[in-house]
Order: sequence, then C-alpha cells, then structure tokens
Amino acid sequence: MEVVDPMSEENNTKHYFAKIIESTGEDLGRAGLVDTPQRASSAFEYLTGGYHQTLDDVVNDALFPSDSNDMVIVKDIELYSLCEHHMLPFIGRAHVGYIPRGKVLGLSKVARIVDMFARRLQIQEQLTTQVAKTIAEVTEAAGVGVIIEAKHLCMMMRGVEKQNSLMKTSAMLGCFRSNLSTRNEFLSLLRD
Repeated sequence: MEVVDPMSEENNTKHYFAKIIESTGEDLGRAGLVDTPQRASSAFEYLTGGYHQTLDDVVNDALFPSDSNDMVIVKDIELYSLCEHHMLPFIGRAHVGYIPRGKVLGLSKVARIVDMFARRLQIQEQLTTQVAKTIAEVTEAAGVGVIIEAKHLCMMMRGVEKQNSLMKTSAMLGCFRSNLSTRNEFLSLLRD
C-alpha cells in the first residue's frame, strides 16, 4: 500500500482521486489510468483556482477615473464552475452592467471577477450575487446588474437528465433595482 504524506496537498489530492477511481472497480495499473490521479488532481486545482485569488490581485489597480455616467455592459462572458452539490460542471455566460460614478473598471477585470468566483465550488444563484456585489464594491457604481445563464451537468447527466434546460439568475443592485427604466435599458441591450 502506498504511503502518502498527508501534509503534501498535491499528493493528498492525487491519493484521493486514486481512491475514487479504484472505488469504481477500475485498475489503476491500466495504461489509460496510470497518470489519471495526477492529471485529475491538477485539473481540480485549476478548476478551483478562484480560492487562491484575491480581489486586489484580480483588479490590480485597473480602476480609472471617468466622467461617464452612462451604462457599461459586458455581455457573453463565458464561464464554467463546479456545482457545490455534486461537483459537476455548469457552463454558461454572464452579462454584467453598471452605471459608473466617477470611475470605470478595466474591461478584462469584469471577466476576471466572474472567473475568480466561478472557479470555486459554487451555486449559480450565489455566483450571480457575488459578482454583482463585488462590481458594486470595487466601482462604487450607482447600480449594477448581473445575469447569468448556464446549463448544469448535474441536471443533464444524472437525476432528471434534461438536456435542454437552462437556468437564468439575476442580481440587480442600486438603480438597477430601484429604477425600472434603468433595469429595462439593461435588459433590452442584452437582447441586441
């Protein structure tokens, strides 16, 4: 039996992936599986890399003064995450809008904020709220709107096995929540 140093995170994760594979009845000595525990461990580390990022690192001072107070929208930000209930992927896209109040966030930073939270064990509802609150906090915007639409493999591959279901979640903060015309402008621009 292999002795694993429990203090070594990499070896520990690799060890547990090996145990999971063995629990299916597979032979870890089979050619296609020899390196799978290490590959799975590396993939899992990448897929949960959001735990090792901080907001300061992600934003990296890319907040710029601006006289604009018109809506900024970043559409179709591709995302993937792991459902915290079954650890199966959900894959989709996020749409983020905000109304600046003196400063704007670097364009790529919006997508990086989405990625930071998506690369954690997650539920879509919480992901949507986390992104909205973080954009609001960083930009001090007058309002923020976030809509995420995703397909969940935990619903497609198991359970009810519905292949065409799509989950949509939204978080509206500030004037996106209190002002119907602002919210409607955001929603109509997403349809274009």
